Amino acid sequence: MAIKVVNDQIAAQTAKYLLEVEAVQLRPNDPFTWASGWKSPIYCDNRLTLSFPEVRTFIAKSLAEIIKSEFPDVEAIAGVATAGIPQGALVAAELNLPMLYVRSKAKGHGMTNLIEGKVVKGQKVIVIEDLVSTGGSSLKAVQDLKDNGIVVLGMAAIFNYGFQKATDNFEEAATELICLSDYTHLIKAAVEKNYVAKEAVDTLTEWRNSPSTWNQ
Repeated sequence: MAIKVVNDQIAAQTAKYLLEVEAVQLRPNDPFTWASGWKSPIYCDNRLTLSFPEVRTFIAKSLAEIIKSEFPDVEAIAGVATAGIPQGALVAAELNLPMLYVRSKAKGHGMTNLIEGKVVKGQKVIVIEDLVSTGGSSLKAVQDLKDNGIVVLGMAAIFNYGFQKATDNFEEAATELICLSDYTHLIKAAVEKNYVAKEAVDTLTEWRNSPSTWNQ
């Protein structure tokens, strides 16, 4: 399986934290507009978790445990700019491993680096993301690392939306993604904690199944 959630207990707790600190907001009746132009009942900004020590510690330790369990040969951590950089730094500190980060494009001056940190060819790396939607930018970072001689064992992220497009993209790239939580667990937690009414679940599911056409 190209994309999986670590387990139900961690997924439920992660979803609960994301809702509590408002890193995730749900507005099925007053949707957000994404940069892509998509209308969406959900907005996710996991950078907010950094402002809550209990939450950021839980996330860092959980990601670190996933990596130790699933990718025991890891030799370094690589964050994806920009939101994956602080998460990657926290995880690298937990694991006492070197850290890199991957820019969206090469710096336009100085050393014109695309990858910041010590690049060691053949080094086995896990990529850290805060959020995965379709996986395009995440997998570009994976390819950039590979193009520089780095061995990418897989990717770990806080949250993914569960889009079929993401599954297809990760399968095509032969890259494994393990997440702390996903859209299904989040909606379940949101209903249980009364963040949304049960009647909104169908609408929220419709969006996940067809985000590009929802609410048009």
